[in-house]
Amino acid sequence: MSKVVILDYGSQFTQLIARRIREAGVYSEIHPCTASARDVAAMEPDALILSGGPASVGGKEAPGLDAGLLDLGVPVLGICYGMQLIAHALGGRLERSRSREYGPARLEKAAGCALWSGIESLESGSTARVWMSHGDKVTSPPPGFTVTGRTESLDVAAMGDASRRIYALQFHPEVHHTECGVQMMRNFLFKVAGITPDWSMGSFAGRVIAQVRRTVGDSHVICALSGGVDSTVVAVLLHKAIGRQLHCIFVDNGLLRRNEGEEVTGLLTRHFDLDLTYVRASEQFLGLLAGVDDPERKRKIIGHAFIDIFEKEAAAIMASGHDVRFLAQGTLYPDVIESVSSKGPSAVIKSHHNVGGLPETMRMQLIEPLRELFKDEVRALGAELGIPEAILRRHPFPGPGLAIRIAGEVTGERLEILRHADAVVQEELRASGWYHRVWQGFAVLLPLKTVGVMGDGRTYEHVIALRAVESIDAMTADWARLPADVLAKISGRIINEVEGVNRVVYDISSKPPATIEWE
Repeated sequence: MSKVVILDYGSQFTQLIARRIREAGVYSEIHPCTASARDVAAMEPDALILSGGPASVGGKEAPGLDAGLLDLGVPVLGICYGMQLIAHALGGRLERSRSREYGPARLEKAAGCALWSGIESLESGSTARVWMSHGDKVTSPPPGFTVTGRTESLDVAAMGDASRRIYALQFHPEVHHTECGVQMMRNFLFKVAGITPDWSMGSFAGRVIAQVRRTVGDSHVICALSGGVDSTVVAVLLHKAIGRQLHCIFVDNGLLRRNEGEEVTGLLTRHFDLDLTYVRASEQFLGLLAGVDDPERKRKIIGHAFIDIFEKEAAAIMASGHDVRFLAQGTLYPDVIESVSSKGPSAVIKSHHNVGGLPETMRMQLIEPLRELFKDEVRALGAELGIPEAILRRHPFPGPGLAIRIAGEVTGERLEILRHADAVVQEELRASGWYHRVWQGFAVLLPLKTVGVMGDGRTYEHVIALRAVESIDAMTADWARLPADVLAKISGRIINEVEGVNRVVYDISSKPPATIEWE
């Protein structure tokens, strides 16, 4: 399978680079910018991309570049900071701009370039809109490089050395604000690197099924099944690979939405011949969470408690004569990116319970067949596997459940308030036709009370925040512009029907800077 390696220098758009490459039918991976030439060579990439980043080349603690990466013999594309690193490493000249350039610019072709192929505006001598985000600039390219593009403010907006197949762009081709940016990236993949597009969900499924069979052998696997899209796809994929060697465990941790356990298990048993065990453990989870209000601690407590239950269930299965060695989870690529620091400029956003929240003492080995996929790719894989739309189009629901939609301590009383409010949100989104128009919609219980007036009397009660976002892969998201009448209906019902709530607010934050979930 073809592979493009992306080194992450801390750009907010790094994940978009990976998405654009995969959309072109080529597999891509993001790795920390600290990777050496030897590390990258061992990955056997067909091309290498250096991402943008907020640092200044040569500055104190600024991430650098192993110059050997440019001698691996594979095509290289530097974007923004990546361009500046290439210029610095190969003998070009840079200088600090008087003011940071952030926003649109008009790109003019300065010389022929493989990246401009098929872009009519550049080939005809006109200009194309591009998106800039930089403070430093290249004033003179390295020996052997040709200036291929300029803007009104930059004499060197793009450069390339065709003989070494090294190209660089000061702007961001991965963002939709750049006209023909996708075409530029496809030109790099197919015309410069000569890559064959061979990444599809069909090929992925076949590869993973074969890999799971080799890994598991005659052993048995426990699958942590929540009923969401991710874990359901994992279960069906593994069932195709190892059949009755798979044992699915559904845990009611007391943090589920209203009637979720019964609905999920009923749906799964109707459609799939899975070995499914239902474990009721709400008292255990709520006991462990008592008095805890820190989001990271909540996630880790929940992750550890899940593992304790799975290991207990594994012991019971082993007692019946089966050798259980593996635990399967629906971990996705965004979970990994947000949970694990690249040891470079990208920070840990939050520990997902199935990544940063797992105990080091866990005895089972992990199988995470979706670890390479973005959310929309998981849905495409589910369709490939024949999973019904009723499951595939469910809104994402976090593994820690309502615990991270209750800001602050989790109690039985606060859970009941949130369950009721969230049920109203789900009902009204469906009734209004907005459920499948948004990526995710839910309620959050805030850790404060406000004064209100109900029935001519003073109240001092809880606040519910509504959150609805539009997204493709959950790496970036924008708040959904729900109609005023829909918001009014949701707010009115919550205030009138949910005891203990007298105020509803709407979250209009995008990701970034906010995350989709509140904790």
